[in-house]
Amino acid sequence: MAIIVHKYGGTSVGTPDKIKNVARRVKKVRDGGDNVVVIVSAMGHTTDELINLMHKVTDRPDPREYDMLVSTGEQVSAALLAMALQEMGCPAISLTGGQAGVVTEDIYKKARIKHVHMDRIRNELKEEKVVVITGFQGVDSKGDIITIGRGGSDTSAVAIAAALEAKVCDIYTDVDGVYTTDPRIVREARKLEHISYEEMLEMASLGAQVLHPRSVECASLYDIVIHLRSSASEEAGTLIMSAKSIAKQQGGAKMEKKEAVRGIALDENIAKVGILKVPDQPGVAARLFGALAAENINVDMIVQSIHSKGAMADMAFTVDRPDMKRAVEVVDKVAAELKAEGSISDADVCKVSLVGVGMVSQPGTAAKMFDALAKEKINIQMISTSEIKVSCVVKKEDGKKAVQILHKAFNLA
Repeated sequence: MAIIVHKYGGTSVGTPDKIKNVARRVKKVRDGGDNVVVIVSAMGHTTDELINLMHKVTDRPDPREYDMLVSTGEQVSAALLAMALQEMGCPAISLTGGQAGVVTEDIYKKARIKHVHMDRIRNELKEEKVVVITGFQGVDSKGDIITIGRGGSDTSAVAIAAALEAKVCDIYTDVDGVYTTDPRIVREARKLEHISYEEMLEMASLGAQVLHPRSVECASLYDIVIHLRSSASEEAGTLIMSAKSIAKQQGGAKMEKKEAVRGIALDENIAKVGILKVPDQPGVAARLFGALAAENINVDMIVQSIHSKGAMADMAFTVDRPDMKRAVEVVDKVAAELKAEGSISDADVCKVSLVGVGMVSQPGTAAKMFDALAKEKINIQMISTSEIKVSCVVKKEDGKKAVQILHKAFNLA
């Protein structure tokens, strides 16, 4: 008897009728003879509603109480789904992350999962129950409820699948797979049959919001295949798996026919921050980015330019847009210490990225990207590259147009 792991996102359990639909799908799998473990997110926008309630009480919540509050959304979903299954004559039990044995770091709001104790889950499965578990949460060494960051239910699902040694984790959401780009931007976007962990991790990190990056990272570590699919359809979605497994599925027929670009991501939630005319000497970058790290501000793209006269330089970098104000405060402080000219910031930007493992063996991808954007008079402000991605910062108003142009230029339809 196999163990099947399902995860349902907030939109998939957003109403009582949708919860009943999920229960019917789960019962069908259970009636087929397999054990089923289900991980659920909070219903619809419940987490946002809880945070809004919190802000009516305080703007400076205690981190422990924050986690205690927002974790309740998943408990509602889990209990209702278990009740729906029971009503259909399917034995089921709901468990919190802690009851299911999910142990996290002692860090509120964004902890990582350390391990999963399987005793309770396995005992409930032996009693032929469907086990419904709250995603997004676990307990720390003190037994306190800890959340693992927004979107963390995906990570919970993959971690539990790994602990159960399941081969596949089915993640159900409101989209039917991974596309070459956002179909709302490019109507001709094509659903991918499969995509490698590396490509999906880049896509997820660069703005494609179909999966949480940490879930992909966890899947790659334990070689868990993620099947991303729609909860409103029985159709197959996209398989996220190792490049080796993809090649094996293709039987080697396309071994030397890798597409240079597999997908295009758009991230509109970034801002650009810069520090002007700092001394071009060792230790300056470490001082600046160390100060940003101390404030838990994640930095992405970094560009340094040298002035033609004098040993001075400008540095620019990108951060998440909500962090821009704090980042500018840090930069202004460092600029004063270094006697730099000051700071600049711009929230009217976005990041457009090409992703594909085939880039490493096919030169000219970046040049083709730059040429396509230049022909449409789209100015590139910053560039970042790796073996499997090329990212450009452009004006926000040019973002969707850039995606459309590049999707056509690389024949991704």
